[in-house]
Amino acid sequence: MNQTSFAYRRGAALPSSNPFQRLAALLAGVEPGMPPIALTIGEPRHAMPAFLGQVLADNLADFSRYPAINGTPEFRQAVASWLDRRYNLEGLVDPENGVLPLNGSREGLTFGAIAARDQLNKGLDHPVVTLPNPFYQTYAAAAHVADAEAVLLDAVPGHHFLPDLDSLDPDLLDRCVAFYVASPTNPEGSVASLEYWTRLIKLARQHRFFLFADECYSELYRTTPPPGILEAAKALGEGLSNIVVLNSLSKRSNLAGLRCGFAAGDPDFLPKWASFRGLAAPQVPMPHQAVAVRAYGDEDHVIENRRLYNEKFEAAEKILGPILGKVTPDAGFFLWLDISKWGDAVSVTRSLWEEKGVKVLPGSYLASDQSDGSNPGRTYIRVGLVAPYDETVTALERLADWLGGAA
Repeated sequence: MNQTSFAYRRGAALPSSNPFQRLAALLAGVEPGMPPIALTIGEPRHAMPAFLGQVLADNLADFSRYPAINGTPEFRQAVASWLDRRYNLEGLVDPENGVLPLNGSREGLTFGAIAARDQLNKGLDHPVVTLPNPFYQTYAAAAHVADAEAVLLDAVPGHHFLPDLDSLDPDLLDRCVAFYVASPTNPEGSVASLEYWTRLIKLARQHRFFLFADECYSELYRTTPPPGILEAAKALGEGLSNIVVLNSLSKRSNLAGLRCGFAAGDPDFLPKWASFRGLAAPQVPMPHQAVAVRAYGDEDHVIENRRLYNEKFEAAEKILGPILGKVTPDAGFFLWLDISKWGDAVSVTRSLWEEKGVKVLPGSYLASDQSDGSNPGRTYIRVGLVAPYDETVTALERLADWLGGAA
């Protein structure tokens, strides 16, 4: 597996700007050839749960109070109970010490690397933080704030778009404090198997690093619920040491603006992390936690949300499948399309906008160049299926027309 370890320089893995700023610069001054349709940002556009307004109204008075950093007992219990039902954990997660509220999973992913570094105390000036490539840009921010050496592991089709565990250097893992992995993956939509999770847990315990499992797309699957890292831990029967899973209401419940998520797992790590968070991290407002209690207790809105996405994936398969082959991922709401036949991701993105008014995101903007100059996203575009059905179908038909005409 292609692997890049940046010669240590603080923030070496941080992109110079985020993917959307780069996209704006690429398309600046280019007029769309047709009425524009954006399929770029992964911002849910389905309806929010109907109960949202009433729950907020019932808890308005709590906006005047400072929330506890470890959340309300009701929030922690709701999360633990949902995890129990979703993954058949039989009480594995301790609601008192094994759950923390987050202002969305992003801030937890960032702050987690600092806590991992400090709690492991490996005596290294610059410990290692590993992240998949392509990657959610927050993982690079985590390595930056932890003053760590970022190591990027290519996520390529041959390994189901997950880091190749067989190629990992034991010396590298000994220096690692935080290993970031997403399942379902972003942007590819692949799912880690229980066997993969199990192997990764064993490596984390053998080499003393923390696993940060980003599972925020866990409920946006096609037919089969993706297995989770906690499920693998239960099967191992050795507790939750070295494991932190992060999730949120952003994708599951279309509540990206609520900024409410959670971290769950290692009951020794999380209370110590909470102490640090009490100094540095923002608390989650109690009315937002009340919405989460209701949301994690209701699956009807999640089922409907999943149905709407799957309806659009069925359309994508019919429209693009004859040109590209199978395009539907196991989970998530993105298409990760190999456009190597038509050029590189940047040139294809510009042409789609200029000729068809369809805005997509170059895969290379979601990845970093490796030491040999390669980029695992260079021949892919990311297409978000978040718009309403009719708008999405129109965009997909334009995309198919361009691919067919440019072939």
